[in-house]
Amino acid sequence: MAKVRIYGLIETVHVKNTGRCAELLRPGCEVWLTEPGSPGRKTRYDLVCVRKDTGVLFNIDSQAANQVTAEWLSEQGFDRVISEYCFGDSRIDFYMEKGEKRYLLEIKGCTLERDGIGYFPDAPTERGVKHLHELARAAQDGYHAAVGFVIQMDGVHEVRPNLETHPAFGEALEQAEQTGVRVLFLCCHVEPDSLEIIDVRERKTAE
Repeated sequence: MAKVRIYGLIETVHVKNTGRCAELLRPGCEVWLTEPGSPGRKTRYDLVCVRKDTGVLFNIDSQAANQVTAEWLSEQGFDRVISEYCFGDSRIDFYMEKGEKRYLLEIKGCTLERDGIGYFPDAPTERGVKHLHELARAAQDGYHAAVGFVIQMDGVHEVRPNLETHPAFGEALEQAEQTGVRVLFLCCHVEPDSLEIIDVRERKTAE
């Protein structure tokens, strides 16, 4: 939750992000809201965007990362795309098919930036670690497995594990890469009312 001043009045709004966002949601910052808010909530508004003190606009809607990825995948020539695909003991965000090839893609929204570099996570995520282990197992089983970081800000083209916050995530990511899991950076352009993937890069591992 956040307290937002709207036309001189203080309103309690729902923040559509499960992370801490401590470096973004500072007193006096400029934010963007949607109305009505999420169904089933008492709050009138949802907070979805914030302008950082650097001047960069951040989309912090946790649901937007999967939505924009689904739009992007629909244009990539896959024969089949299924969201929320059950694999092992987890639900992986996307399963795709192209001919006889099978793909799994887990999406992580990145809203933490330091000196032009994105970092994930901004809060400990045991679920995220579990997903990486599942992707590693999938790669060993013959899937084309990848984790994609949707960078929900302009000007950032790389995401690194936030070892200070959750070193286990960094370890799991390294182990997953060693089994053949690809690490993708889905670079976005952000407007107050839109999020668009404009470039996709892949982290290259040392041989």
